[in-house]
Amino acid sequence: MGFLKQYQIDEIKGKIVSDKSKLGKLFKAKKSQFQHLSIDHSLVADYIAKGWEIDGKPLKTKTRIKIKKSHSKQFEDDVWCQFYKLGYRALNYDENFILPFSKEENCNKQIDVIAINDDSIILVECKSSDNMKKAPSFKDEFELLRLRLDGFRKVLNQGFGGNRKIKYIFATRNLRINLNSEDLKRLMSVKAYYYNNNTYKYIDSLILKYKKAALFQFLGLVFKNEEISKTKIELPVVKGKMGKQDYYMFSIQPSLLLKMGFVLHRTKANESEFPTYQRLLVPSRLKGITKFIDDGGYFPNSIIVNFNLRKNKFVFEANTKNEFTDSCTGTLKIPNAYGIAYIIDGQHRVYGYANSAYLNNNTIPVVAFNGLDTIKQLEIFMDINQNQKAVSPSLRLDLEEDLFWNSERADSRLKALRSSIIKVLAYSESSPLLNKISVGEDRSMLSFKPFASGIANSDLLPSAKGNKYDDDSLLASLYDINNLDHNQEMRNAKKRVSELIISCYDFVETNYHDIFSKERYFITSNRGSFAFISLIGSLNKHETIRINLTKRSTNSERFDCISIYLTYLMDTLRVLPKDEAEKQLALLGSTADIKWLRFFQTIINTRFPEYNPPELIDWKERQDEELQNKGRKLGVEIEKFMKKTILSNLKLLFKSNWELEIGSIKRACLDRAEKEKERIYKEEGINSDDIPWTDQFSINDYKSIIEKFFNKRPEDYNQNSIADFQTFSDIFTIDIGEGIGSNAKRIKWISRFNSYRNLWAHEGTKEKRLNKEEVAFLQNIHSCFCN
Repeated sequence: MGFLKQYQIDEIKGKIVSDKSKLGKLFKAKKSQFQHLSIDHSLVADYIAKGWEIDGKPLKTKTRIKIKKSHSKQFEDDVWCQFYKLGYRALNYDENFILPFSKEENCNKQIDVIAINDDSIILVECKSSDNMKKAPSFKDEFELLRLRLDGFRKVLNQGFGGNRKIKYIFATRNLRINLNSEDLKRLMSVKAYYYNNNTYKYIDSLILKYKKAALFQFLGLVFKNEEISKTKIELPVVKGKMGKQDYYMFSIQPSLLLKMGFVLHRTKANESEFPTYQRLLVPSRLKGITKFIDDGGYFPNSIIVNFNLRKNKFVFEANTKNEFTDSCTGTLKIPNAYGIAYIIDGQHRVYGYANSAYLNNNTIPVVAFNGLDTIKQLEIFMDINQNQKAVSPSLRLDLEEDLFWNSERADSRLKALRSSIIKVLAYSESSPLLNKISVGEDRSMLSFKPFASGIANSDLLPSAKGNKYDDDSLLASLYDINNLDHNQEMRNAKKRVSELIISCYDFVETNYHDIFSKERYFITSNRGSFAFISLIGSLNKHETIRINLTKRSTNSERFDCISIYLTYLMDTLRVLPKDEAEKQLALLGSTADIKWLRFFQTIINTRFPEYNPPELIDWKERQDEELQNKGRKLGVEIEKFMKKTILSNLKLLFKSNWELEIGSIKRACLDRAEKEKERIYKEEGINSDDIPWTDQFSINDYKSIIEKFFNKRPEDYNQNSIADFQTFSDIFTIDIGEGIGSNAKRIKWISRFNSYRNLWAHEGTKEKRLNKEEVAFLQNIHSCFCN
């Protein structure tokens, strides 16, 4: 029963705007970053002194002025605009909306945003900070909330009727509130909804991709499991069983499924539901589906859902089974509630109906499960999507934690561990990377993959194939493979690795903020993420080899050992000459991240020569032009010898028929010769003379000829007419340290030589180059032929 008089209700309604034209103008004003005023010319000086500025040319009697909104005003307006974009068309006019919660005088509360539609009334309290910080205590405010909300409901039911759901939202921007705090427990106890940076960003992405259909996902988010009405939805169904799982097949109106349905998008806004798995849908595809439906199209395949009912369980009333099937028909009674049916497959089809003319008078087929845990839902989702639209690489990396945490394979568990560590970096309130890493459907400045690659490359965790660990990766690993309680050790390693990485990033943010805050620079960039995390692991390994660190070292001890190197690196980057910085930043391609890592390592090596890891030594050798020239010269001479010797022996073996004996190879060479002539003509405009096909042999061609005629001798050999003839086996057998017990081992060097040849002969591999060991191998082969 309401306690306000009619004139008080009228005053409240008077603060609500529902006129479309006025709402449009309000929306335009509120989405601007500035407040605008038109004032008399005589007042301009006073306003300018207060920080206002002139906005355009003065009018005849007025001057338009503007001032940038405060962060609190901007946040309130942003939330207001978000509800307008969700489709709410009755909203408060300004910030002076006062709502009583008792008939006693002064028992009222200012509400920042109120949004009303046919189904719901949303009350929003906004709190914000200009910069990210820990939130103050809201104990007093939340303890009074239950009393206030009871009063608000009575007032709103009296003024707008009792058929709408009412929800109080506590919205924050740049305020960190621990999800396990007493404040949040008080807020949740009155069925209020907490709306933080992640929620705001998620709703914005829903609006961008789902347009008007975003409202249904929003309602499912804030009213999840709350009844729309007391009347249950009754549907005729077929009940069956797949494996050990019951399922139900039925048809339902899209308008009902849209309200009951909910998509578990992989976003932090849904973290209470983790593990989640869905992608945000494609807007263009959604629009196309709506048009397809409105043009008379239909989808014969079923939507797949899972009912997640926390109360008011659904009821299946079976009819009599017959002898021809294990399935049975019956009636399914489902609570009419928001967000109870998780859409595993078919969100495009479901949301395509949101703006369709057939929203209320079509039915769509559904296969429904009941009570599947989210891991099982995830498995179904992945199985379906293996053969349909591919799951994006970033989403797949994110899902690895949930897919593989309890795997029987060590390599899979390590994938899960890497995924989990990255999410600590992205979500921890203590991490400088908080909300800076794209995770699932949450887009941000840094990608997920470079962190996964960096951790995999760092040796902070071991590497494994199946259940066999790589011995070389165990020395400096922070994962104890001797702990057979895998779940416990996964948690331990997650804590050790994430704490070390956070400490290193925190060091840079605190002491070198000019470097840390610069986007797409050496630290906060995708290439920088890979290089920096790889470097942390490399330094940890270096100090472990020097016996300054062990697996039992504390994070503080570990960071103290590493920080001396990081200090020198950051000091150097801070004064890096502009041309050197630009050279590094201009690096492109798949090897750019490795080059940045080597750049970091080289800087540290100049100051600390004892830090010279094998991979850096190898890289430096590959940059040695003198070494490259030596290796190239040896390789060219080896190849010339192979060609001359093979052609000579073929002619001795087969005389005038030698070309016929290698007919398939000759045809391939002729084709290459023609392509080479075409290339020269197109690139240089020259119609070249015939290119000899014998210039087009590849090393693999030589290898095929040698293998085919390995021990072949001329037919007249026994008549001593060619007494000094040597077979291919005699000429090309070389022991490269593995013995020569088989024909394959005798010429195994050819495959290795071919791989090295590619390092100087092909444009696409010019970055890989040769090291000392590889040149020594070429020297050895050369000495067998060319002395």
